[in-house]
Amino acid sequence: MSARLGTVVVLNGVPRSGKSTIAAALQRRFSRPLIALGVDAYVAMTPERFRPGLGLRPGGERPDLEPLVVALYSALYESVAAHGRLGLDVVVDVGHHDDFSMPLGTLRLAARSLMGLPAYLIGVRCPLDVIMQRRHADSGGSYATSQPDGGVPEPVLRWQRAVHEPGVYDLEVNTAAAKPDECADAILARVSAGPGRAFGRLRNSPTAEGSAQPAIS
Repeated sequence: MSARLGTVVVLNGVPRSGKSTIAAALQRRFSRPLIALGVDAYVAMTPERFRPGLGLRPGGERPDLEPLVVALYSALYESVAAHGRLGLDVVVDVGHHDDFSMPLGTLRLAARSLMGLPAYLIGVRCPLDVIMQRRHADSGGSYATSQPDGGVPEPVLRWQRAVHEPGVYDLEVNTAAAKPDECADAILARVSAGPGRAFGRLRNSPTAEGSAQPAIS
């Protein structure tokens, strides 16, 4: 085992908020290898009939997938922790929320898995109008766009409402106001300033939801 523990940076935000571009900017800045793990990689690895798996959107639409979601988050963060204990730095790109058919407590689960590691929880925020612009600009057609009457689809609104609860962060960045490189610089400055406290607060909060136990039948 490495004598040095790896640093873990968790980027939490809605789809199209700019998490992956910030992760890439961080990778360019870290002097050591910064391993990128997160929702996109896990969705790609998940069999099609079980997708979106880790990326299940808010609303409780697929309770049949929720036990798998818990298992996948457990596997993700245990993997992140293993990387960190071996001295590897990790950036994690996710969209945590607890708007399932029942609370799953995935953030609390992450906090427990990362105990003892230098870990930072970063809120990646972006206004709804900019999110919609980015969704419309996506040539792949994989993101919901405006309705015929110009309204915002309900799933997009649910993401905006749910992903930043309870809002406990070590730092928040706004990708509509700052470029990815600027966000990355702010995150590095926060890491250099001292230990992260958000995950400890999530672990120790008496009002935080408990975590569901991983179970796959």
